[in-house]
Amino acid sequence: MDALQEVERLLADMPRADKAQVLQWIARDLGDAFPGVEQVPEVCGGEPVIVRTRIPVWLLVQARCLGATEADLLRNYPTLRAEDLANAWAYSRAHREDIKEQITENEAA
Repeated sequence: MDALQEVERLLADMPRADKAQVLQWIARDLGDAFPGVEQVPEVCGGEPVIVRTRIPVWLLVQARCLGATEADLLRNYPTLRAEDLANAWAYSRAHREDIKEQITENEAA
């Protein structure tokens, strides 16, 4: 059995959360790519947002800093999935200074 077939077999038996973790590892290995987070100049001024939405990563990070739980965020933003939050947290860990700056800029507005 070659490596790709073995990976396919292993993935078939994994729970979704583990598959999401593997996907994050692969994305990091491929470079500064974060699945589920995109930056498009015409969307939210080019700030990183959750794909399929216009929800900026900084907003989710700030809400969590202010005491919102993941359950609160999922309830308040029905288009979000738990996987989206995992992607947002991973992105924010890798871009701490950028996220802090975005929070500061948006609080001043």
